[in-house]
Amino acid sequence: MSAKPEPTLVDPRGGSQAGERLLTVTELAADLGVTPRAIRFYEDKGLIDPARAGATRVYTARERARMLLILRGKRLGFSLAEIKDFLDLYAVDPRHLEQKRALLAGVRKRILALEEMRVSLDRTLTELRAIEAQVGREVKEG
Repeated sequence: MSAKPEPTLVDPRGGSQAGERLLTVTELAADLGVTPRAIRFYEDKGLIDPARAGATRVYTARERARMLLILRGKRLGFSLAEIKDFLDLYAVDPRHLEQKRALLAGVRKRILALEEMRVSLDRTLTELRAIEAQVGREVKEG
């Protein structure tokens, strides 16, 4: 049985180099540990824009890098709108200073939100532990 040839093409948008190995949605999903449906979701939201080889979507190294940034942003708690803003700035500013400034502001905002959540969580845990101790004593006494 002959091996399936690796898809390659020159992306008319300039996203791929001639001879660059392109990934199918299934290959990209397996590489990133997500489902093909997740990749299509981010495509539908305009966060990635795969090229086409005929009717098949093909993903360049650029799209793979964008997916890594999207997944990292989601893991860190950023919204899709915030992630899209970061990605859009990347294309506008070749030195990436605006993207870095926006990212810094977003990171600082996220840190503050998480610190507030931690305070709230600590209060809730303290209250729950007090209830646990009180009810535990009452159950023990009988």
